[in-house]
Amino acid sequence: MLTVFNSLTRRKEVFKPIVENHINMYVCGMTVYDYCHIGHARSMISFDMINRYLRYLDYKVKFVRNITDIDDKIIKRANERNISISVLTQEFIDALHEDSAKLNILTPDHEPRATDSIVGMIAMIQTLIDKNFAYHIENGDVYYRVRKFKGYGKLSNQNIDDLQIGARINANESKEDPLDFVLWKLAKPQEPAWDSPWGSGRPGWHIECSVMSKEILGAHFDIHGGGMDLKFPHHECEIAQSESCHDHPMANYWMHNGFINVDNEKMGKSLGNFFTIREVLQYYPAEVLRFFVLNAHYRSHVNYSNETLDQTHNSLRRLYTALKNKPDNLVDFDPRHPVVMRFKAAMNDDFNSPLAISILFECATHVNKKEDPVFYCILKKLGAVLGILEQDPDDFLKYELISSANTLTPSAIEKLIVERNQARLAKNWVESDRIRDLLKLNNIILEDSSGITTWRR
Repeated sequence: MLTVFNSLTRRKEVFKPIVENHINMYVCGMTVYDYCHIGHARSMISFDMINRYLRYLDYKVKFVRNITDIDDKIIKRANERNISISVLTQEFIDALHEDSAKLNILTPDHEPRATDSIVGMIAMIQTLIDKNFAYHIENGDVYYRVRKFKGYGKLSNQNIDDLQIGARINANESKEDPLDFVLWKLAKPQEPAWDSPWGSGRPGWHIECSVMSKEILGAHFDIHGGGMDLKFPHHECEIAQSESCHDHPMANYWMHNGFINVDNEKMGKSLGNFFTIREVLQYYPAEVLRFFVLNAHYRSHVNYSNETLDQTHNSLRRLYTALKNKPDNLVDFDPRHPVVMRFKAAMNDDFNSPLAISILFECATHVNKKEDPVFYCILKKLGAVLGILEQDPDDFLKYELISSANTLTPSAIEKLIVERNQARLAKNWVESDRIRDLLKLNNIILEDSSGITTWRR
């Protein structure tokens, strides 16, 4: 039996779909104002692995991953680059799709964009107002009454009175309670806006997923997933909105993947240890990054470093080296083969991909010893279930690792800084960011102050 750790109940549960053999799964996607980072990669790969395994078990899966294409960060970035929001978001949606394809992520069955569901958001907000769970103020903002929903905090296991401590109302807000969150925002001058009963504005972040999931999967579905950082407040607010609107649970199982740390520190732009997928793929094959993610349980926190990815690359080479020993007499195998059953037992235990991968290495050992051609076929088949080992072995083994430990000379660094400053003067932000990212991958941190750029290792 498949068991799943439910973040809502904080325990493993036997998985039972609402409709037999059918699974509806919604995973929070990206806010498209920049390139995807390796934290996004962790979420995409983890839920892609879950999606693939559920399909391997012959479930009919409807997989939805949304795109947030209206947001404060999007507006700010578009203004900085002096381009329209639609041009900016399409640029990074295209980049998202390119990164996903390289990481061998299956295309979602549905990929709704927030701006296509504004009508539904307005309707849900109006329902919440009618049921007294929300209120609008004179300037046109609409807020959700957190204290009216008795279950607020049940997902993140927080007490509402504890949340109250330290909560503040900003000077530009007129909400009843510091905990209340915005459902609809009054439009500022020159911002994108839609007409509503409360004036021209745009939706808050949390309402988007409540509506997009409902429109495609219905008001009650099987699995809602995302990164652990979304558990509070985003998913907590989704539950409050949806359940107070529909008077029944939103999702039966809530699943969250763990964080990526970088050199044992939490990844963040302020720390200078923030890496995009594209930066990493300058030095490692995309399958190495995927294999790195799968080598840790999806719920655990994992440490990213050059040394770890070097080790991951070498481990993956071992599997591909075994696949070079393709037997002449390929044979089919019994799906009840003991190795297959052990693989399924590992994956049925809350998608334990590290244990499943250890079984792949056992298969590789048998293949190398040429004991039985069936192990080659099992290795290929089970690797594909995880979305790995699908390349030609010779092609993968030809890849020479570029060590990011190689540092640039001071003169080369200074030359790149001059080129970056010229790009910034020309407002060529793409080139400016590319050079900064290249330096960062070589362990060079830039600091801009008073028009002067300095650097340090």
